[in-house]
Amino acid sequence: MSKIIKKINFYSGIGMRASFGMIMLDLVKKNKNLIVLTSDVSTSAGLDRFKSQHKNNYLEIGISEQNMIGVAAGLSNDGFQVFTSSFSPFQTLRCLEQIKVNLGYMKIKICMVGLASGLVLGNLGYTHCSIEDIGVLRSIPNLNILSPCDGLELEKCMYSFKSSNNSTYIRLTGGSPLKKIYTKNYEFKIGEPVKVKDGKKVVIFSSGAIISEVMGAVELLKLKNISPTVINVHSIKPINKKKILYFLKKNKFALTIEEHNTIGGLGSAISEIAAETGISTKIFKLGVDDRYTKSGDYQYLKKIHGIDAKSISNKINSILK
Repeated sequence: MSKIIKKINFYSGIGMRASFGMIMLDLVKKNKNLIVLTSDVSTSAGLDRFKSQHKNNYLEIGISEQNMIGVAAGLSNDGFQVFTSSFSPFQTLRCLEQIKVNLGYMKIKICMVGLASGLVLGNLGYTHCSIEDIGVLRSIPNLNILSPCDGLELEKCMYSFKSSNNSTYIRLTGGSPLKKIYTKNYEFKIGEPVKVKDGKKVVIFSSGAIISEVMGAVELLKLKNISPTVINVHSIKPINKKKILYFLKKNKFALTIEEHNTIGGLGSAISEIAAETGISTKIFKLGVDDRYTKSGDYQYLKKIHGIDAKSISNKINSILK
């Protein structure tokens, strides 16, 4: 078994958050000027080993995310490569003013990692679900938004931060274990969508762990001889508009599927690109349809919002009738 396959299988088994902690252990070996800040989430972020082995590279800020971003910005100004981590609603919304001023306006570069984005913490209620983060952060200049679909792509996102000129928000979705999307290495570049599967008539744009549900829907659609194209838009901002338009023009119908409010997220980004050019491809946006529902487990919430494999398959069937 090759080294890359072993890595893919390992990340898949432990899930996105634990993979984040393991990748940080590799990154700090390459850069002793790296510092990780958390808001009392070292265990949840898979960082306990990092915390014990690299005490000089770890700062526990406590449950004070506004302060965490301010401290991170100061450390970055002093030449450190800085990562911050908290549960996604608190990593993004609680400290929004600091993100806007320090990262967007002042252009100070840090990498924010939002844990358990989307619906995965649905049992805790919508205080802990993050379905607004992309829409809010897309409106802030000088900020990249990345949504990896599996552990291998998370690694690529984290390594890409060093070469980027902007601050970066990495949105971690899905539970543990995490279904793997890629079974071999591939070229990753910020802004460039990746074709996961070729097809015809219908193109699906998606990002994050929900792509596993998309691929499940693809398997169900095979039974009806329907074969959609699947595009992984891991980089929601920036986004290569020419590539998105290329896939839109090739297909009669398009769907966007995301663990996010249908307002402001990936679906809005794709629709904005289409509206600028006036193309005729009909676009359907699947996601959380601008409402807060009852608390519930991950699979239940995906089902009621129509973004589980069966619901996606049924939607595509109805479109093509």
